[in-house]
Amino acid sequence: MDVKDFLIKLCEAPHVSGYEGAAAEIARAAFAEYLDEVTVDSLGNVIGVKKCAGEPQGRLMLAAHIDEIGMMVSGIDEKGFVLFTTIGGFDDRVFPAREVTIHGREEVFGVIGVKPPHLIAPGEADNAYKRDELKIDAGYGREKISELVGVGDIITVNAKTTELKNNLLSGKSMDDCVGAAVLYSAMRQLKDVDNRVEIYYVCTAQEEVGIRGAITAAYVIAPDIGIAVDVGFGKTPELDDAKTVEIGGGPAIAVGPGMHPGVSGLLKKTAADANLKYQIEVLASRTGTDADSMQISGTGVAAGVLSVPLKYMHTPVETVDMADVEMTGRLIAEFVRALGRAGLEDALCL
Repeated sequence: MDVKDFLIKLCEAPHVSGYEGAAAEIARAAFAEYLDEVTVDSLGNVIGVKKCAGEPQGRLMLAAHIDEIGMMVSGIDEKGFVLFTTIGGFDDRVFPAREVTIHGREEVFGVIGVKPPHLIAPGEADNAYKRDELKIDAGYGREKISELVGVGDIITVNAKTTELKNNLLSGKSMDDCVGAAVLYSAMRQLKDVDNRVEIYYVCTAQEEVGIRGAITAAYVIAPDIGIAVDVGFGKTPELDDAKTVEIGGGPAIAVGPGMHPGVSGLLKKTAADANLKYQIEVLASRTGTDADSMQISGTGVAAGVLSVPLKYMHTPVETVDMADVEMTGRLIAEFVRALGRAGLEDALCL
């Protein structure tokens, strides 16, 4: 399976935070071809390791979260309409007129209906709908829908991954399936490399609801270096250039208090030496990624963040350039090689 096919397969599987099983199994099976050992822990993290031929000089943890934002059934009204709440940071503006799947005793197709524009009161159209004003219509009455779904069942937006022009890919849950795809790309490139560190490839669970999976995974692995691979805000006409990164511009290397300067420095040097395009992303406080949990795990971890530029974050049409995905995977592979040449201690003193 190539990197694009892996990414599409992951995106189209349901994997809402806390219910990542379908995507975890896809990642586990794919990773097993290239790694020495792959397990899924009790929280739902997929943890794979590539061991050293000799005595390892340290441990490198590469983390990308495997969960997606989604919804959950919170009730069924007297007419059979399904009420829902959100899991993760959904934007209420994307809900109206969406098709969804309720993952109940059976998979149930539904639509989120809205008031026809002809019946909207003057001025009402200027205001976005709020989530608690919306309901899912599956076409059933209360008795039948209650047989098929219940309170607590998860709901996902129906959105097929679509290939756009110029190597762009658009769909749901690119955040952060692209990170998992980057890890998959890197491990393929490093399959026959005799690395000097043990490399842990981790697809973390429940990042969207509290960066939880990285906490437990880092505790068990106890890495010396931890790099989170996530997504950054891609430039679009309405956004501030200073707060965004360029689609097609290569991975963004984060700098700030959450990142160890030696890790960020070696990533920048590696990219320059390999003639890889890269950008700088300033994260002056929390990063909002798995690096936040890794950095303060145990006695502390030298952390770094690589961001793949992504447009329309937390919508069903998240869009990435596959060239950025591949470049980020290559940067990680070259970083591992550079780490082997520099040695762990020297790398962290850059």
